[in-house]
Amino acid sequence: MKSFTDLLKQRILILDGAMGTMIQTYKLSEADFRGERFAKWPCDLKGNNDLLCLTQPQVIQEIHRAYLDAGADIIATNTFNSTAISMSDYQMQDLAYEINVAAAKIAREVAEEKSTTDKPRLVAGGLGPTNRSASVVVDVNNPGYRNTDFDQLVEAYRDATRGLMDGGVDLLIIETIFDTLNAKAAIFAVQDVFVERGVELPVMISATIVDEAGRNLSGQNTEAIYNSLRHSNPVSIGLNCSLGPDKLRQYVEELADIADIYVSAYPNAGLPNEFGEFD
Repeated sequence: MKSFTDLLKQRILILDGAMGTMIQTYKLSEADFRGERFAKWPCDLKGNNDLLCLTQPQVIQEIHRAYLDAGADIIATNTFNSTAISMSDYQMQDLAYEINVAAAKIAREVAEEKSTTDKPRLVAGGLGPTNRSASVVVDVNNPGYRNTDFDQLVEAYRDATRGLMDGGVDLLIIETIFDTLNAKAAIFAVQDVFVERGVELPVMISATIVDEAGRNLSGQNTEAIYNSLRHSNPVSIGLNCSLGPDKLRQYVEELADIADIYVSAYPNAGLPNEFGEFD
């Protein structure tokens, strides 16, 4: 089978789409999220979408399969929040590695089912931004305080990366970068695991911007994000989520003008309007 980088030299590759909105269409209950294994878990679990890799794997399989049937070349694992830091919201920090392994195996199985010689399907191991920031002020009354630090992020990302690799992903995507320092921690962790294992996978990097000036939450514009992360030698850099396809386009074009590597675009439905709906 041709490698990810070989395929990129031949044609534009199609990523899948949002996982969360697809999961919402199943209208799963608290009991569905818990399954038998977590029936007596001490806190609510509804909304912990990554947990479905353990409790409702058939749902995640169906979503991956739907994207592949729609023509996707690459499916991303259902691991947006599968770090110990994010999972601590559900008292499940000790399950982060297991969820990453399970998610990668689910995606791997479906990708192999749908792969052909002419159209191989690839699995991207998703490393989300976590729900904390190493650089953004979270308490205006204590501007020096941060709710995480670089070392904590690195350890969480190492654990997640090991799980994704053990589950059999083809590449990694460090995605939805709202804080560039968080992304640097993820890059450091990923490269550390590569050295530890003597194996290196292609790495995609994808940032998210939060305003129409094209900045992320830590205040960097598109060009600054690129220049801050290019040293890590990713196979591609891009933008995801953010403002929706129409408003995101100009910043993807800006990135394409300055980048000397492949560029990705991975938009969602944009930001909600004043009624909480999407235009």
